[in-house]
Amino acid sequence: MERRRFKQTQSLKQRLTEEVERLREEMHSLPPGHHREVLLQRLRQDETAIQIDAWISSPGLRAPT
Repeated sequence: MERRRFKQTQSLKQRLTEEVERLREEMHSLPPGHHREVLLQRLRQDETAIQIDAWISSPGLRAPT
């Protein structure tokens, strides 16, 4: 079985940032409830991933703040 491979046209940070913006817009248009909480959780995960990516990419590998 072969893996499907494709080249990403945007960096991970760009993709995550766009996803965060999209989730924020969608979340604000929804009433409080389960679906909104799921989006909020995904939003927080993406923000954490952006911070981890920045930390890994930093020259000194300092602990995140």
